[in-house]
Amino acid sequence: MSQYTGTDNLEAMEEALNYNGFLLSLIRNQLRPGMKVLDIGTGIGTFARSLCDEGYDVVCFEPDPNQAAYLQLNGLCVRRSLADIEASHFDFIYALNVLEHIEDDHNALIQWYRLLKPGGRMLIYVPAFNLLFSSMDKKVGHYRRYKCGDLVNLINKAGGNLIKIRYVDSLGFFMSLLYKYKNDGTGDLNRTALRIYDNFIFPLSRILDLFISGVLGKNVYAIAHLKEQVVGA
Repeated sequence: MSQYTGTDNLEAMEEALNYNGFLLSLIRNQLRPGMKVLDIGTGIGTFARSLCDEGYDVVCFEPDPNQAAYLQLNGLCVRRSLADIEASHFDFIYALNVLEHIEDDHNALIQWYRLLKPGGRMLIYVPAFNLLFSSMDKKVGHYRRYKCGDLVNLINKAGGNLIKIRYVDSLGFFMSLLYKYKNDGTGDLNRTALRIYDNFIFPLSRILDLFISGVLGKNVYAIAHLKEQVVGA
């Protein structure tokens, strides 16, 4: 399950250096030397490549055959099926902009938690607020967006214990709302607008997040660890 549906959007998001740098910082904050790490929905390897270059032991779960082949050509360890991944094997799992692409998100989360060692942690990053659901969400294959409460309930039912949850990109909330009502309905990304947003607006948004991250944002992330017994296991 790739981070974004469609090669064009994947390549466009590679250009969002500040945004990707922030996501990479969320991952790095959870890492310790010697950890076994699983990247769920690796896509074209935006984050896995950086982590592997830094010496981390990263396995990529990417069912898309073209993207999996691309990852393998770049020397990454790839699995295309969860059945090929050993249970209770990983210290840390991250899934960035993936869960919203899966119709049965509850069962997906249960399956992911089965891959964690006892006490292992998971980072989940998803789009926030169904109010912002737009033609872009439809185009990239989103089933939903999430509020903090939605994500907390999902994590608890799937067998996780919440450690931290935050909204992020508060200015992005208002920009996404504007996009929803002003776009042409195609759901396309404008690369020039994306670069402007990433270079100028997103850094300001991160500052504003310091004050209102508990209230709203374009995205929401949660960090949780594994309970002793996963519900449904």
